[in-house]
Amino acid sequence: MGKIGEKLDIDFVVSTGDNFYENGLTGVHDQQFEESFTNIYTAKSLQKPWYLVLGNHDYRGDALAQLSPVLQKLDERFFCMRSFIVNAEIVDIFFIDTTPFQLKYWTHPKDSHYDWREVAPRETYIADLLKDMDKEMKKSTAKWKIAIGHHTMRSVSDHGDTKELLQLLLPVLKVNGIDFYINGHDHCLEHISSKDSPIQYFTSGGGSKAWRGVYQPNDDNLQFFYDGQGFMSLQLNQDQADFIFYDVSGNILYQWSSSKISHLQPSIYVTEK
Repeated sequence: MGKIGEKLDIDFVVSTGDNFYENGLTGVHDQQFEESFTNIYTAKSLQKPWYLVLGNHDYRGDALAQLSPVLQKLDERFFCMRSFIVNAEIVDIFFIDTTPFQLKYWTHPKDSHYDWREVAPRETYIADLLKDMDKEMKKSTAKWKIAIGHHTMRSVSDHGDTKELLQLLLPVLKVNGIDFYINGHDHCLEHISSKDSPIQYFTSGGGSKAWRGVYQPNDDNLQFFYDGQGFMSLQLNQDQADFIFYDVSGNILYQWSSSKISHLQPSIYVTEK
């Protein structure tokens, strides 16, 4: 990651959640923060802002610890909130807290404890989150709009599709012209094209515990699937988005680009009457 970050001269890093295994942090002074973050991402190119969302494993610990400004004092790169927006002029990036959407974490937590402080009750939290996201997405004038959450929207790996996100979040993304949804959760690398909208789905969850050996096709168009460890880069300008998936050594596994025609050129619309 450090080598690729230097090559691309990156502006920031995104983490798609499950930032600390197995059960998040125990508090703001948990040594795991340094052992799993500060002492790992030491490359010069990675000394940039890190924008992180919470994953389900983060909720199994002290979720509020990761949101605490204390961590930013320990490492100024670390910026984690439940849901927030990063405005980078040509792109607005909407970070969405997806863990509360999954009903099973509330009703069937098994042996895990989830830290629902400042979240419960679930229905109110989700309704408010969707309302706020819809409002901000509608206000966005950025050329590109990206949504980032921990959980899969579409996936052919272990966890598969997340039905709550398809039912509740996807309609908001569709109506507001979101270009890409980027997630973690499944421990692999994936690109899936939607059959019912222009949205492209990217899974970059190959940080650890990969090689699951699970492949279960869904109804969408699978463009790329790598059941192993790796990471992803995204370069954006006004007219083009370039995605690249890499293995752990930085070897390119897959490349995909999307273009947006300049508004100066005529658009052709076909309408059915």
